[in-house]
Amino acid sequence: QPTAQPTAVPTGKYKNGSYAGSVADAFYGNIQVQAVITNGKITDVIFLQYPNDNRTSQYINSQADPMLKQEAIQVQSAQVDIISGASASSQAFQQSLADALAQAK
Repeated sequence: QPTAQPTAVPTGKYKNGSYAGSVADAFYGNIQVQAVITNGKITDVIFLQYPNDNRTSQYINSQADPMLKQEAIQVQSAQVDIISGASASSQAFQQSLADALAQAK
C-alpha cells in the first residue's frame, strides 16, 4: 500500500541570500545593515555603516549594535525594541533592516 510522502515545507519566511538595506540616518551618522538569510531565516546581521566618528558614537554603538543584531535574529524581524540611550541608532537599524528583509521576501 502506498504511503504519502511529506512535502518539503520552507523553514523560514525569507529567500536565502545576503541583502543590503538602505542607508538610514542615525542623527550622528548613518546606519546600514546587511541581512544574511539561511534556510529562510535571519542568521546574521552585518553592520556596513554605523556612526563611529567620535567617542560617544563609538561607545553607544559598541553597546547597542550587538544587542540590536541579537534581537533581530531572535525575533526574525526588524521589529526590535528601541534601546534606551541609542534611540536614533535603534530606529535607523530598524529602517535599514526592514528594507533588507523586504528584498528577501
